[in-house]
Amino acid sequence: MISYRVRTRPNTTQTPPDDIRLLDWAPGSTAATIQLGNRAGGQFLNGWRAPREALDLFLLGAAVYCVDKTALRTHTEDVWTRKLSVELPVSDVTAWGRAHWSDTLSFLTGDHWVVSPYNEQRSPVDDVRHIPKEMTPVGDVDAVSLFSGGLDSLTGVIDLLEEEPDRRLCLISHNEGDQASTAQKKLVTALQANYGEHRLEVRRLFLRPAPAASQQARSLPDGRETTTRARSLLFLTAGLALAASVGPDVPVFIPENGFIGINVPLTRARSGSYSTRTTHPHFLRQLRMAADQVGVRNPILNPFRLKTKGEILAGSRNPTLLRSLAPYSISCSHPEAARYAEREQGNCGYCFPCLIRRSSMAHVGWDSADGYAWDALSGKDLLDRDTRRAADLRAVINGVYADRPDRDIFRNGPIPDGEHKEFLRIWRGGIDELRSWFDGATTATADIVRGLK
Repeated sequence: MISYRVRTRPNTTQTPPDDIRLLDWAPGSTAATIQLGNRAGGQFLNGWRAPREALDLFLLGAAVYCVDKTALRTHTEDVWTRKLSVELPVSDVTAWGRAHWSDTLSFLTGDHWVVSPYNEQRSPVDDVRHIPKEMTPVGDVDAVSLFSGGLDSLTGVIDLLEEEPDRRLCLISHNEGDQASTAQKKLVTALQANYGEHRLEVRRLFLRPAPAASQQARSLPDGRETTTRARSLLFLTAGLALAASVGPDVPVFIPENGFIGINVPLTRARSGSYSTRTTHPHFLRQLRMAADQVGVRNPILNPFRLKTKGEILAGSRNPTLLRSLAPYSISCSHPEAARYAEREQGNCGYCFPCLIRRSSMAHVGWDSADGYAWDALSGKDLLDRDTRRAADLRAVINGVYADRPDRDIFRNGPIPDGEHKEFLRIWRGGIDELRSWFDGATTATADIVRGLK
């Protein structure tokens, strides 16, 4: 078991035993081991304050994200499944004890989690500079929308702004200073130019495990896990805190297509946590129930939950704007990969999200190999040589042309609320989009496709 303790008063709290890792929350202080904000990104918390229960929830998201990043899977027996425990300071231990956080986190990341709340009456943002003493809204907004800089989130924001001309949104993005951050900034600037700055309040969250520093009571170990599965919890809890600062009925939108939501494993070897559950309907249902228990009841809405990515693009409320901005969006799992091959960074072109992205754009006649470091349709430098980069591409091709039974939609988790027929249609539809796109393949990719038909 790898154990962590979250502290909101690191300078006045007794240091626990050496085998417990400390997640010290102290925004703006070099003593923190949870780094929140940087010089370029500013301070996410400035100027607003959510109710205490929403701040506790955000602290959970921040802590779980840092645990996920600092507990390496390579040190486990199966090189994957970890046993993790987190002690979390909250205002209402009884309410947190009733919530099923351990089950929720275990499903999300594929690990074994234990969440142990302990009493702390001091708010996580007490005495933090530039934060009001009383509850204060983040802005005059009607909703919060998660904005990753990907194609789905871009389409979602455009649709939300077009749907109601007076709607004002708070966009929240998370980054650690990577390519996604650059894409987010470009897209926000373009959206503000088109719809007006008054309709978009933007909050950029720079949060990560802090690098070691002499001022820290106990620095986190070196090494960072690359298979992060808990980012969606950080994203959602931060969005819920922003929404709760405005009011309990303000919704949080999480625009993500249903095909990637259920994320049926490409092969049997990729079952379980090898297939992410970022917006899986079972995870969102578990999160909803647990958040309700601790007093955060803002609606969590996915307007694209029953649509394929191609259907999302085809149904855009402003396709002209969307098509013009789509090339600047980043849908990639590892947008930095091209740097090591001395290629232009951005969408790699060979990971699962990139393949779905291209097939969806082909669905509406927008596909092009431009803007991708590698061209999956030709397979050049991917399938024509022995390279690990082609693993997703090979798995997708084999999965798309395989005879898959309907029950496979349950391989990444249960489908709640009796919606298995709806999600079955989405899964089959997403496969059809990929198959139609692959049918136009050339060279190395075409050779594999022909062999499977």
